[in-house]
Amino acid sequence: MSSWRALLLRIAEKSPEYDGNTQYKDQIETCFGVVRRELSHSSDEILSFLLQCAEQLPHKVPLYGTLVGLLNLEDEDFARKVVENVHDDLQIALHSGNCNRIRILMRFLTVLMCNKVLNPSSLVVLFDTLLSSAATTVDEEKGNPCWQSCADFYITCILSCLPWGGTELFEQVPEEIDRIMVAIQAYMSIRRHVYDAGCSAFNYTGSTIQRDDEKDFLEDAWSRIQDLSDKDWKIDTVPRPHHLFEAQLVNGKPHDFFPLTCPDLPNPPTSTSWIACGKQKHEADLKYPCRIRRLKIFAPSKTEDLLPIDRFIVEEYLLDVLLFLNGCRKECASSLVGLPVNFRYEYLMAETIFSQILMLPEPPFKPLYYTLVIMDLCKALPGAFPSVVAGAVRSLFDKIEYLDMECRNRLILWFSHHLSNFQFVWPWEEWSYVLDLPKWAPQRVFVQEVLEREVRLSYWDRIKRSIENAPILEELLPPKGTPNFMYSSDDGDEKERGLSSELSRMVKEKLAIREIISWIEDQVLPSHGLDVTLRVVVQTLLNFGSKSFTHLITVLERYGQVMAKICSDEDKQIMLISEVRFFWKNNAQMTAICIDRMMGYRLISNVSIVRWVFSASNVDEFHVSDRPWEILGNAVSKTYNRIADLRKELPSLKKSIATATEAAANAEAELEEERSKNTLTLVDGEPVLSENTIKMKRLKSRAEKTKEQEISTRKSLEAKEALLEKAAYEIQELFILLFKSFSDALAGPLQETSGLSRLSGGEDEMAIDREEVDLDDDDDGQAQKSHSKRKDGYRVGEKEQWCLTTLGYVKAFARQYASEIWSFAERLDGEVVLRADPLVREAVYSGLRR
Repeated sequence: MSSWRALLLRIAEKSPEYDGNTQYKDQIETCFGVVRRELSHSSDEILSFLLQCAEQLPHKVPLYGTLVGLLNLEDEDFARKVVENVHDDLQIALHSGNCNRIRILMRFLTVLMCNKVLNPSSLVVLFDTLLSSAATTVDEEKGNPCWQSCADFYITCILSCLPWGGTELFEQVPEEIDRIMVAIQAYMSIRRHVYDAGCSAFNYTGSTIQRDDEKDFLEDAWSRIQDLSDKDWKIDTVPRPHHLFEAQLVNGKPHDFFPLTCPDLPNPPTSTSWIACGKQKHEADLKYPCRIRRLKIFAPSKTEDLLPIDRFIVEEYLLDVLLFLNGCRKECASSLVGLPVNFRYEYLMAETIFSQILMLPEPPFKPLYYTLVIMDLCKALPGAFPSVVAGAVRSLFDKIEYLDMECRNRLILWFSHHLSNFQFVWPWEEWSYVLDLPKWAPQRVFVQEVLEREVRLSYWDRIKRSIENAPILEELLPPKGTPNFMYSSDDGDEKERGLSSELSRMVKEKLAIREIISWIEDQVLPSHGLDVTLRVVVQTLLNFGSKSFTHLITVLERYGQVMAKICSDEDKQIMLISEVRFFWKNNAQMTAICIDRMMGYRLISNVSIVRWVFSASNVDEFHVSDRPWEILGNAVSKTYNRIADLRKELPSLKKSIATATEAAANAEAELEEERSKNTLTLVDGEPVLSENTIKMKRLKSRAEKTKEQEISTRKSLEAKEALLEKAAYEIQELFILLFKSFSDALAGPLQETSGLSRLSGGEDEMAIDREEVDLDDDDDGQAQKSHSKRKDGYRVGEKEQWCLTTLGYVKAFARQYASEIWSFAERLDGEVVLRADPLVREAVYSGLRR
């Protein structure tokens, strides 16, 4: 890497490029000196790399802005090109809806204004453009309020610029900044408050906590900016390196920024129905998502010294680093612990990362990424961050009964994975009291599922040793994952054991599949019936595949046809799944893997899995185990992924058709052109017109091949479109069955519990006592709970907890697959939702954010 690139990249870091010097002024002067010398012959490369650094290292934007300001004094043309390039990039980002790029480029423009590179009036014009678009959008007569997410995003972009340039705007154009503030206030007065219960990580049904009056993200940001304005825009959290060069920068010539245009939004739906409006709102929320949904994990005392704006700015820094350095673990951790702020922020960093892990409807990155980040931060800050993470876990554990079901599962997966990277060390004795709770208590289920996931990541004896400080918890360990093979001893039916031995012999001798099927159809089925036949086949074949995952896949690939021949309809497939569950009853992981693979090989259908999950034996486990939910989630996910993959393939095939059609047309044109060219040759001394035979053959061959390729591609597209149509119908039927199954399963229990009305505030056994459950955090970040009272009896009855858990999964499935469900929401309403219990309807609508 050339020296100027390294200096630009490592600015504001304690790096060898700067001899370990961390003084902003010295680093900027060093970088400026090298870049200025290179401008004469590397101007374009420097411009491109500088803009790339500003976009992807946004926590260093103030330093890059000052560098451009100094370069503006030496080379105005270069600074003008910077402004023009940012203008073009921002215009493209606005029309493509690239939210992160819009926000960062606007911040960069604000910093350029602070360094006398951009006219303040040009920045104000940009603010006016976004404000005008936002106000028009939420206007019910002129705009489309369904797209309020877009309008809110534009206002958020303006607000996020003010901490970086509010002081300069207030000094240079005070009347303009006052007008902008008044306009934002006017917008805040006409927009709708956003309370998205479907994407709230906590559900405080039945508690004394009221959340309706909480500020949404934009209202919170606006209140923090107002507080900053009241303090005359004075802030220490944002670096202001341009103050170090104020005497020089004052001589710079600011450049103008040409006006931008905001993209036109879709017209309002012609129908005023909830479904028509809901589809557009869902589309808007996907394109302009909320950047963070804060979790209040720790006590306010942990961050009480921060100014209101400090939290907003540090969150911006943290989220930017997580976003732009997601492919570089070490760089990410290093940047996270080295933010340019003058106070400790470990608690705020932990809250922000956990807010991302538990963000609904989905986090920006896979949870594994945040697992690695937390692990690296624990290693980077060994004296501080591990205890902060432990405090966050304890706080979330104390509130686990209020946590959304999807968030609870994410927390289980993260925590078990996190512990696996730290020798499974945890003070389990703190949670040993959960054994005194009923088996359906969320805290007990959480510990049980964490231990089960740890066993998957290690082995049973290792996890048993890890809880030696709380041996009582051994009761919550899953069984050792041995297969439940019925014919390994003399117990059981002698005839079945003989049939199993015969089948084992056939498998060992590698007999042809047709011979095994003939033996089953001719000798086993007529004499012993379907139940015995299926049990013998499944037990015997799965026993061969029980040694490892690879053995299982091999068995299913070679002998799947045998099972498929026996289980030709859904009822028989349900029996097959039950036999798989019986064989792997001691190993939840292998049960899920086996059923998932069987669905992949088309041995069982997704419908049969749904019907099996909602059978009586599994329904009873809904509130005490994640096993049925894991299997159901895998089936729905695999079905959805099929249709998603098909949709991704169609645009590519259409492009291929266009390319093939063009190639065929060009080949045909060349052939016709060659035919029109005749050459004179002598035949028997007479001039005769003739064709260039070799070239003509080549052109004809090429024209035929390109035409065949075009026809082949069109056929492929037609086949894919047919598959997509079939898959779309299949997934509709699956979701209709899924929510119908939920509705039927919940109908009786909800009626027996009077619709969970007691959870909303009665003074009977189901009411949550204010004195017993106090959600105000103490100094250790843990909710004040009386564990001794918990031991006397859990306040939520089993049937009520079953209803709460199942309703939580209704909402989770609706939320996770909302994009697909909205395409047939009217049908779902008519066939299922409007006929279901009001609480089921509320859960579905909440998941769809309707």
